[in-house]
Amino acid sequence: MLIAGCGDLGTEAGLRFAAAGHEVVGLRRSPEKLPSGIRGLYADLSKDVPELPTDVDIVVIAVAADASTEGAYRAAYLDGVKNVLDALERQALEPRRILFVSSTAVYKDSGGAVVDESTPTEPTRFSGKVLVEAEELLFARTRGTGTRPVSLRLGGIYGPGRTRLIDQVKTGQALIPAQPRHTNRVHRDDAAAMIVHLTTMDQDPGPVYVGVDDHAAEMGEVLRFLAAELGCPEPPTAAPGGASDAGPGDKRCSNARLRATGFEPSFPTFKEGYRALLAGEGVRHP
Repeated sequence: MLIAGCGDLGTEAGLRFAAAGHEVVGLRRSPEKLPSGIRGLYADLSKDVPELPTDVDIVVIAVAADASTEGAYRAAYLDGVKNVLDALERQALEPRRILFVSSTAVYKDSGGAVVDESTPTEPTRFSGKVLVEAEELLFARTRGTGTRPVSLRLGGIYGPGRTRLIDQVKTGQALIPAQPRHTNRVHRDDAAAMIVHLTTMDQDPGPVYVGVDDHAAEMGEVLRFLAAELGCPEPPTAAPGGASDAGPGDKRCSNARLRATGFEPSFPTFKEGYRALLAGEGVRHP
């Protein structure tokens, strides 16, 4: 199992692969930080074509941008995918499956309508546009080969060390959007479990899966829940047209196709996930 971009999510997936008895190699710029069970190799995937192990069976590309700029996104996602594919081609390696960790940012605002794998990718922001380019590159480069490409479009990841909303509620900075807006979330552990499931399941996976939990909750619902759990005052509602209304739009992403493969999340809604987080469960990988 080769994990290209072995950060927090990639490391959690790698540890799960290792626990299942697989040999795991992780590529990152600081391989010394990887835990035992994952063999670390140095690689800057945004710049270099890495040297890969010669017996790669599964590849997971789980890169992340260093900044929220178009240049950083292109370096991480587009150049990262290209350099991994170039390395496989240079070494004449043909893994069985390549899974690319993408995002629901590839979808535009649907006005609160349900979005799934059949929904056209029509992103309006640079982040979604770059991710679509990276997906298309992966599909194009593997067409006609023995490699099956998979794009896992994850919702907003939360979990250990990802406590922005909790911190905002605690400090009184949280604002409920004046315009109701659904959020599509996935706990870090469930995201890692999705990666393992799709790359190791017996049947051939499809090309695209939406990776979210079972409940696309409105932001106000999430913030009110956190306030109640923390014993904090309910956040106020923002003035219309303020910063809290600016966001990725309003859409409700469906995980039905992923569920149909037999996958079951440990945290089916934000409530189970945030309760585990508030209880101190889990570790953020450096």
